[in-house]
Amino acid sequence: MLNDEKSDEAQAVKALAALAQAQRLRAFRALVIAGPEGLTPGAMAEQLGAAPSALSFHLKELTHAGMVTCEPRGRNLIYRAHFDQMNALLAYLTEHCCEGHACAIGPAAGCATC
Repeated sequence: MLNDEKSDEAQAVKALAALAQAQRLRAFRALVIAGPEGLTPGAMAEQLGAAPSALSFHLKELTHAGMVTCEPRGRNLIYRAHFDQMNALLAYLTEHCCEGHACAIGPAAGCATC
C-alpha cells in the first residue's frame, strides 16, 4: 500500500469515526443543509434541540476529523460542512467499495441533488 493510500485510509477512518455518532451526524447534516453560510453553535443547538455544551464537544470532534470548518466572526463562531472533505470521503468509499468498478446503485430516494 502506498503512503498516499495509507493517508487516505487514515483520513477516511477518522471521518467515519466522527460521523458514527447520532448527534454528530445530525450536526453534520444540519451544516450540509445550511450550506456555505454555516451556522453558529447557538442556532444549531436550538435547531437540533441539543445542549450547547454537548454540541460543542461534537463540533470539536467533527472539526478534528476535518469534516467541519470553524471561522470566528466577531463574537460568534461559524461552523460549516467541509464539502471538499465530504466529497473526498465519498470518492474514497466509492473507489474502494467495488474494487474500482462502478457501484450498481441508483440515485438516492428523495435526494434533490443526486
